[in-house]
Amino acid sequence: MNKLDVYIIKKFLGTFFFTLLLIICIVVVFDISEKLQDFIERQAPLEGIIFDYYLNFIPYFANMFSPLFIFISVIFFTSKMAANSEIVAILAGGVSFNRFLRPYMMAAFILAVLSFYLNNFLIPDANKKRLEFEEVYYRNKFRNVDQDIHLQIDQNTYIYMSNFVTDLNLGTNFSIEKFKDGELSYKLLSDNVQWDSISQQWKITNYVERYIDGLNETIHNGLTKDTTLNLRPEEFKRRDSYITTMDYFELNDFIEEAKFKGSQQVVNYEVEKQNRGAYPFATFVLTLIGVSISSRKVRGGIGLHIGLGLLISFSYILFMQISSTFAINGGLSPIIAVWIPNVLYGILAFYLIKKAPK
Repeated sequence: MNKLDVYIIKKFLGTFFFTLLLIICIVVVFDISEKLQDFIERQAPLEGIIFDYYLNFIPYFANMFSPLFIFISVIFFTSKMAANSEIVAILAGGVSFNRFLRPYMMAAFILAVLSFYLNNFLIPDANKKRLEFEEVYYRNKFRNVDQDIHLQIDQNTYIYMSNFVTDLNLGTNFSIEKFKDGELSYKLLSDNVQWDSISQQWKITNYVERYIDGLNETIHNGLTKDTTLNLRPEEFKRRDSYITTMDYFELNDFIEEAKFKGSQQVVNYEVEKQNRGAYPFATFVLTLIGVSISSRKVRGGIGLHIGLGLLISFSYILFMQISSTFAINGGLSPIIAVWIPNVLYGILAFYLIKKAPK
């Protein structure tokens, strides 16, 4: 590293963290004004608001919008360098444009590694405390609205319930099917199933059992039956944000378990997993775009560059959200949906780099 590398890296990281600090202060003020009434009504302790909520909210928010802040930072300080003819002097001094990009990529690499670590390890742990605080002092009580729930609970056993009432730990219109060598060997139909917290078992009410052995079939009726299932009531009481509390390894294990059980939310979990890798990579893409459009000295100066930069960055975030929605609701592969914005904007970045002043 020479003086030029150190100069640009300090400018990049200094502008980024300063911009981040300013935006976070503004966001926290707005968030407090929005939620203050709920905190007062529910008697949230001041210590909990500061340490359990906002101390864990800040890294979550900062990392979520870090690509936008990185892009704005690059646009801002590179435009100032261009306006002061610093870039012209650097290139005229024999430094190639590709060599000029090197400190930008080094700083982007530092921020990308930091973002990946935050996404996959630090923030999930922080989200546990933040979401626990929100459940008590901010959010309304969670209710499961899923209908026609189908789950596989082991290699040969499938269950069904029409819905699950979280307040009562009760599943209605419950059934169990067991298969042996690909053929149905056992089936149970019941009015409902309820979790008994004392015995730590499921209690089945008003049931009919069918034992099937080839052409022979035996039927049993009963009023109540206690049974052990590879299922916990907590699985029906999780908000979608629950997956943000899992680190990289926990999320992978959770996805495998959800696939095995046939959960309808697997796509959401896959999108979350891919986002944790795509957003850090976006740091490189947006840095290249930012440098290429702000390194040219223009009449509009910094204002024109920032306006164009905001347009591109917001279009990127919008594109990311739309493509993720196609994965969740349209059947598009989560990998393709999450990474296609990076691919397309990466192509745009290399095109703009070619057109940048050399």
